[in-house]
Amino acid sequence: MHVKKTILALATACLMVQGAGAAETYRWDTVAMGGAGFVSGVVTSKSERGVVFVRTDVGGAYRYDAQNERWVGLNDWLSEDNAGLMGVESIAIDPRNAANVYMLAGTEYYNSGKSAILRSTDYGKTFTTTDVTAQFKSHGNGAGRANGEKLQVDPGSSNVLFVGTRKNGLFKSVDSGATWNRVDSLNITETPNGAGISFVLLDPTSVKDGTAKRIYVGVSRYGSVGPNLYLSKDGGATFAPVAGAPAGLMPHRAAITSKGRLYLTYGNGAGPHSNLASEPLNTGAIWEYNTIGGVWTNVTPAGQTAVFSGISVDPVNPKRLVATTSSLFAYQTAQPANMWGDLIFTSIDAGRTWTNLMERGMSVDTNGIGYANTASIHWAGAVEFDPFDPKTAWVISGNGLYKTTDVDAPKSVWKFDVKGIEESGAYQAESIPGGPLVSIIGDFDGFSHTDPSQYVQRHMPAMGSTTGLAVAAQATHVMARVGNELYTSTTQGATWEKAPTKMATRGNLALSADGFVLLHSPENSTTTYRSTDFGANWTPVTGLAVNNARPVADAVNPAKFYVYDRPTGTLLASTDGGVSFSPKAQLSSWGSDFVRATPGREGDLWMCMEWNGLSHSTDSGATFTKVGAINSCSGVGLGKAAPDASYPTLYLWGAVDSKRGLMRSIDQGVSWDRVNDDIHQFGGMIPGRFVTGDMNTYGTVYFAANGRGIAYGKIDPAGDVKVTPQTYAPPPPPPSLKPAECKYIVTSTWWGGGVAEVHITNQSTSVISGWTVNWTYADNSDLEGRWSAAVSGTKPSFTATNSEPWNHDIYPNQMVSFGFVFNNGGTENPGPAPAVTGDICK
Repeated sequence: MHVKKTILALATACLMVQGAGAAETYRWDTVAMGGAGFVSGVVTSKSERGVVFVRTDVGGAYRYDAQNERWVGLNDWLSEDNAGLMGVESIAIDPRNAANVYMLAGTEYYNSGKSAILRSTDYGKTFTTTDVTAQFKSHGNGAGRANGEKLQVDPGSSNVLFVGTRKNGLFKSVDSGATWNRVDSLNITETPNGAGISFVLLDPTSVKDGTAKRIYVGVSRYGSVGPNLYLSKDGGATFAPVAGAPAGLMPHRAAITSKGRLYLTYGNGAGPHSNLASEPLNTGAIWEYNTIGGVWTNVTPAGQTAVFSGISVDPVNPKRLVATTSSLFAYQTAQPANMWGDLIFTSIDAGRTWTNLMERGMSVDTNGIGYANTASIHWAGAVEFDPFDPKTAWVISGNGLYKTTDVDAPKSVWKFDVKGIEESGAYQAESIPGGPLVSIIGDFDGFSHTDPSQYVQRHMPAMGSTTGLAVAAQATHVMARVGNELYTSTTQGATWEKAPTKMATRGNLALSADGFVLLHSPENSTTTYRSTDFGANWTPVTGLAVNNARPVADAVNPAKFYVYDRPTGTLLASTDGGVSFSPKAQLSSWGSDFVRATPGREGDLWMCMEWNGLSHSTDSGATFTKVGAINSCSGVGLGKAAPDASYPTLYLWGAVDSKRGLMRSIDQGVSWDRVNDDIHQFGGMIPGRFVTGDMNTYGTVYFAANGRGIAYGKIDPAGDVKVTPQTYAPPPPPPSLKPAECKYIVTSTWWGGGVAEVHITNQSTSVISGWTVNWTYADNSDLEGRWSAAVSGTKPSFTATNSEPWNHDIYPNQMVSFGFVFNNGGTENPGPAPAVTGDICK
């Protein structure tokens, strides 16, 4: 329920905005970069031509729109509270009705592991959500995510579905996915690698009395752990291991022919990568299983020992196969720029002989996407024939999806088929007055766009993941970017020069307003460095012992820089060109460290303080005023002023009332409009990332979408999103100042010791950037081994600090863990679990 404003002036201003914006509409899309993330599966309908879906590990699922030759995102309606459902672990299409589509979705480290079966009866245009978290959990970004498919619809009955899970076994639904029950006849739960069931396959030739009787289940384990292929001959009433199945490798995928032959791909690991010593991912095979006689035949391509994953059978010709390696990274002259990548094989004699398409000769059609000429087909965990045109095939890749329309051509051409698919992790974007939108992303550097709807080449020279970007506000031709290397530009990003030296890698950058001073705060460092010669020489900055500091330059005065220390809430400032910093103001803790300096106005700063709203300073951070009508603010940016307005337009991701979204103000925060809607939430803004207004076009705004690259909205009379004036409602009570739940968990024991883990769960709405925790044993236990953290101390007290790039930042509702072996001095049982404490622990 909305609450009436008590201040007449504010109410009048809001009414004026309501009247002015009533007819205004927005159009939303994603900045055209081109895939840039892992497409983990492709699924085709066997009953209706042209119905094709792909799934990604963090960016949702997509349906192909043949008329517009473009993929359409199906999960953009997801809110922050359901952001983890952007991780789609499996897709199933009803073999009897292609309009019925299902997804297994969820991400272990988002929304407390919330998992769901998403059900659609209109080809994925709309979905009904069945929350299955209490029964089983999905992890679309977990190990083995290219395996599958785990979710299947019975070819004999549209009401019957099966799903394999990572930790809870096999489940069945008899009401089209609305409810689920465990299939107890398959006594499989967890596997050592956490991937669980790798695929479920129902034999369509075994349909009897309305349901399929033969059900194959692959399990992501090998060796002495236990069997990894099971078969039911009675529709799931009973299961038994398949005799003779290869025991030294774990199955990735399977495909069955109309003649009852099963083709399976294997590797010594779940893939697509592994940190487990027990899964080196360096060998694999393809096997054929004759379901009629029970005979196994090794049909691995001659001379190949790589991990194999993708497999598909021509539905017209059961002897015609296509298969792929995965995680091979073989050097190939066939792929663009002589890249390292995977191999694609075809066979016309049931796998007795194979043709290596890369060896025979192939080429890549970049499809107008510039960076595709510097990328390869890799992590090719799935490949699929078009059932209605078997010359056509798709193969997945770590950077997207490739398609050929003639797999049998003497030199096959594979088109980079990702238009509409965007799933990069965007770190920063800046709109330059009179210039381009400059962005940086994970894996593929970033881009300079003069039109966000057009594909362009990535920043070159390439270095992969780029974490920091800086543009000189008064000399916008001067830029810098950092990842594993540091590059500077004096041509507004048209060309880049490698810095002569660097003190460390990654992290954040700032350039003084005149471009003379460059500050670099490396990743996981409390030292910030200063250079006045584009990185030839560096000196440490004094007075700034902030871990992972994000320095921001004043937009006018070259002598001024600002840094917000999130754990303490202190704003520090420099007035000597970044030589030294000193405390300037005390604000609330755990706000966004992305301080925004207003273009053209010295000392004019905006700061998002999460549940403490939005704060504004006009005196270089000496004092701040809280903007009244804001309940929460996770990211703020500025863009071109509205017509007849003298101040830049404000944009924020947050809430005026209870509804969070992308907000816009043209009057310095007096009144606000929401410019996105519930259909265009993109999983929310990635916590800790950015909102950026366009400095050349009023009303255009960009933000770091959660798994969907950079989302942008622009004013468009033909747009489908109505601008909605916001009415202020009182904020909810603030959360605890200590944002995390820290738990000590014993996972196994033996006489004299055991294995334990510490789980840290971020229960706030802000990113925890770096962490340190402590514990003390009551029984004087000692440690003998540790992993995933830097652990120090002597018994009985120990301290652990983040040591890995992947667990440095803990996003809202995400859990990270580290583990160790403990020795309790030879007693039978360990003592009581110690309390885990620290600045972040409740």
